[in-house]
Amino acid sequence: MPQLLQEAFERAAKLPQEEQNKFARFLLAVLESDQRWAELIARPESEDLLERLADETLAAHRAGRT
Repeated sequence: MPQLLQEAFERAAKLPQEEQNKFARFLLAVLESDQRWAELIARPESEDLLERLADETLAAHRAGRT
């Protein structure tokens, strides 16, 4: 385990139990979200969607709407 992660867990272990549970729920939610995002990006249809979103974003920027 990397030193920074070990330090984070050691500090979290000193928190009251309810705060530790909040911290754990937060970490698990972040990890789950990252996993879902990775799965979505891996889909073949995501490339077209991301390209379209990028084009729309660049057009909005060029039009001064960002």
